[in-house]
Amino acid sequence: MIRLEGVKKVYEGIGKSPDILALNGVNLHIKKGEFAFVLGHSGAGKSTFLKLILREEVATEGQVIVNGLNLNKMRQRQIPYFRRQLGVVFQDFRLIPTMTAYENVAFAMRVTNIPERQIKRRVPYVLNLVGLGSKAYSLPQELSGGEQQRIALARALVHSPPIIIADEPTGNIDPELSIEIMELLQAINTVGTTVVVVTHERDLAMRFNKRIITIDHGEVVKDTPPKPRRPAGQVQQTAAAASNRRAQESLRRQPAQHRPHTVTAAGREGRQG
Repeated sequence: MIRLEGVKKVYEGIGKSPDILALNGVNLHIKKGEFAFVLGHSGAGKSTFLKLILREEVATEGQVIVNGLNLNKMRQRQIPYFRRQLGVVFQDFRLIPTMTAYENVAFAMRVTNIPERQIKRRVPYVLNLVGLGSKAYSLPQELSGGEQQRIALARALVHSPPIIIADEPTGNIDPELSIEIMELLQAINTVGTTVVVVTHERDLAMRFNKRIITIDHGEVVKDTPPKPRRPAGQVQQTAAAASNRRAQESLRRQPAQHRPHTVTAAGREGRQG
């Protein structure tokens, strides 16, 4: 779905300024239907990674392939059509202040010449999906930061894109609302949409059992897959076994005369020791 092969990106210096190596030999594959955090501090290379997969920049070396398309070879006139396959959520929301929530989402469809009857069906659906059906005719300034981010997410979803890319989606909202936005992205991912969240918030990423790709000084320094989930029955058995071990250890530490009666595996009562 998203593949970087030996990607290097160098920004040429202006005048006497030196060249800047933003990404260096990055190899990365995010599969269809995956949820991945791309983590790193300011200046680590996250923004360049984002610009490459949005085709705002072109790799100096290597290949960037998104949804089967080689972005290095993409012509300028093809870029707008390619970007319609992506739903992008920005940190600063980028809502049009003079338009209502409904109009902001509908505008994303109108610029691609979608018939009005489809817009009237689709926009209320996605607004309800993000829990803001009742705020359809509110202006952005009448909404909270979390609600504005939900409108931005609805706008990203309105074309049913196979990939959602969120650039610091929780940077301008409260921590409690950040969790809500991430849970909403997680729900979107469960229906098969690939989700990539670019962020510097390590603690937030760690709350969710998702893949975490860490970029530092232009290189992927860590790629942590999600931990495998154990069946509920297995979790209960493991917890029971751990509890039993703790109880047995506690018994061993007690003098023999103070050890309580226990029930054996066969169900017979006997005295320890």
